[in-house]
Amino acid sequence: MRESDININRVDWVTVMIYFALVIIGWFNIYAAVYDGQVDKSIFDFSINSGKQLVWIGTAIGLIIVIMAADYRLFENLAIPLYIFLLVLLVITPFVGKEVNGQVLTIGFGSFRIQPGEFAKFATALALAKFMERPTFDLSKPNFQLRAFAVLFLPIILIILQPDTGTAMVYFSMLIMFYREGFPQKYYILGIGMIAVVLLALGIENNLYLVGAIVVIVGILIAIGKKTPQRIIAFSVIGIGLIAFIYSLDFVVSKLPEHQQNRIMVLFNPDLDPLGVGWNVTQSKIAIGSGGLAGKGYLQGTQTKFDFVPEQHTDFIFCTLGEEFGWLGSLVVIALFVTLLTRLVIMAERQKNRFSRIYGYCVISILMFHFMINIAMTIGLFPVVGIPLPFFSYGGSSLWSFTILLFIFIKMDSSRAMQLGRLG
Repeated sequence: MRESDININRVDWVTVMIYFALVIIGWFNIYAAVYDGQVDKSIFDFSINSGKQLVWIGTAIGLIIVIMAADYRLFENLAIPLYIFLLVLLVITPFVGKEVNGQVLTIGFGSFRIQPGEFAKFATALALAKFMERPTFDLSKPNFQLRAFAVLFLPIILIILQPDTGTAMVYFSMLIMFYREGFPQKYYILGIGMIAVVLLALGIENNLYLVGAIVVIVGILIAIGKKTPQRIIAFSVIGIGLIAFIYSLDFVVSKLPEHQQNRIMVLFNPDLDPLGVGWNVTQSKIAIGSGGLAGKGYLQGTQTKFDFVPEQHTDFIFCTLGEEFGWLGSLVVIALFVTLLTRLVIMAERQKNRFSRIYGYCVISILMFHFMINIAMTIGLFPVVGIPLPFFSYGGSSLWSFTILLFIFIKMDSSRAMQLGRLG
């Protein structure tokens, strides 16, 4: 039996159909986001974003065909060369790229431009899978942890230098894969605790309340246990460290670009400057809320039609869906994403080798992070960080990178039996 026959029979068609459903729904919403009531502008008009997105969709289908026709071993063999190539592109982007709003994110020629930071996601996922596939690789040991973090943090550092904090944050989502592969749980508990402290420190106007709470908690922990010198010193050091960390946050935040400081302030004070820095989120929530249960109808959204929400065809595409299709339409799309992620978890757990499983969990992590943060961003639960909704938001680099990311894993999954040599 030929490999192509095996792949067709073993392709997870549910996942493929969900992908195309999201892409098509996204395409219609991109048209709605740019539609201004002019009947001469059809969805196929190549002068507007929906027509351009159709071209990207067509080329994405071409990429899918190439990926599914390739030998599954190609992705493992190219993992490290591809990772190095993308790192080189990230290095040169600030020097040869095009600057937009103070960021240098894209490189290319003329009107054709790509964003290396988007494509580096699947390259990093492949590189991590390649580095960690050996049976002797043990994430519970510090030397292996350092190697894995080196692979993960190189693109993060280069992307932050562009600067593109939103895209850099996505790479941290792959720590979910680290957890699956045995990274010690205590570090996640510590990380979640630190995030909680950061949120409390940023959200509470007077840090003295938080410092007082830390002192009380540390005192209780010392009092209820054995009062050994080591225990007292350890908890005291932790308490002092947390207090120092809290007061250092103001300095760290002050060094962020002004627009990022504003986004953090708006998160904790939504009514702050509603006509200025809070405009995007305020208008997005109005658009989603005005959709009600069933929405205003396709192309009938007033917030959408009159451009109240900036970047509505990209980062804020979800509010177009909420306004025109309401709670029910939003529920359908969220259900599609949840089903997709569930299918990917099932696929990852049934892989026959560690390389495919690790890559699969990287795919899950990246898609879940984009999905959750983008929607949280549009409803004011997370700062605006410029993260697109997978398969939905307008943009060639975004659609191509997510398509490649997903279908490499679909290809691996379709070839899982061959990976053990069970089929000839």
